[in-house]
Amino acid sequence: MDTEVLWYIIPREGRYPWEPAGRRPVDLGYLQHLAAAVDRLGYTGALLATDQYDVWPLGSALAAATSPAFKPLLAVHPGLISPTLLAKSALTFDHLFGPRLRFNVVNGSTDTLHRYGLHLEHDERYRLSAEYWQVVRRLTAGEVFDHKGEFYDLPGAGADLRDLPPVQKGGIPLWFGGSSPAGIEMAAEHVDVYLTWGEPPAQLAEKLNRVRERAFAHGRTLRLGLRLHLIVRDTEDEAWAAADHLLDVTSRETYARQLAAHGEDAGVGWQRQFRQHGGRVPAKARELETYPNLWPGMGLFRPGPGTAVVGSTRQVVERLEEFRSLGVDTFILSGNPLLEEAYRVAETVLPALGIRPDRS
Repeated sequence: MDTEVLWYIIPREGRYPWEPAGRRPVDLGYLQHLAAAVDRLGYTGALLATDQYDVWPLGSALAAATSPAFKPLLAVHPGLISPTLLAKSALTFDHLFGPRLRFNVVNGSTDTLHRYGLHLEHDERYRLSAEYWQVVRRLTAGEVFDHKGEFYDLPGAGADLRDLPPVQKGGIPLWFGGSSPAGIEMAAEHVDVYLTWGEPPAQLAEKLNRVRERAFAHGRTLRLGLRLHLIVRDTEDEAWAAADHLLDVTSRETYARQLAAHGEDAGVGWQRQFRQHGGRVPAKARELETYPNLWPGMGLFRPGPGTAVVGSTRQVVERLEEFRSLGVDTFILSGNPLLEEAYRVAETVLPALGIRPDRS
């Protein structure tokens, strides 16, 4: 399969949006402008992550401002609403905007789900997720069935959705990232695209091989995706200087809040990210370089994926090609500010990956 590249869209936008001084005002017009640019530049869509805005109104607003080629990837926590209601929302979206919707399955942390009233521990969350998405998949594929499982009892599931026949054959595609054994098992059995955060290639290859093996055991194959931040400049020195600047403008309060936000319940994926920087704030960004051009420093001041590829255009492309050699065929990329860096990456990196930068 050809390489697919998505961008990243959240309302927290700016040069360093984790600090008030680095954040720019964002409204509906700005977000639609950003999505239209991402669409026109040749990205196949964007991840709409769980941030201060709910993804459903955001996804609908952006779908209305973009072409059918732009496919929003909506981050959804299983269990927060009923699978039947989620399926109805998804089918409605596809009827209004065409076969564009994709789900990014976010299992979240136990503490996060507690705040929404869902009291499950780590492995329970994965059992819920497997059951939930199996039901959603069947509902969005147009099936009517009886379901009785560990978490849901749904007699005649799908009967109320007969007037919303599926637009996407087989249901809404599922994308998911999980590094624990339970997460890998859930991915191997149920999802279409396995996502992971950036890690040194040898470490990443070992995990991807485990995912492939478990998928094979279920008689399945998965696409493999990688979520990365890019700091790409004309020269290597300029790129590392930009990373140094991010360290300089980040407040002590942000460092303390971010490093204290994740305990033992943070999940295996976060723990793997944390081990790359160890909670240490360096004087110079390159002190944390774990592999040529790989920098885990983003995890010091923002949640979620913390690895950036830092370097010249040639070096960034080399690293992405190295990840492609491991079987990665999908990238979700970002850079700050999201708008300007979407253009920079589209005009420099995407052509080198064989992706046409403009749909016009």
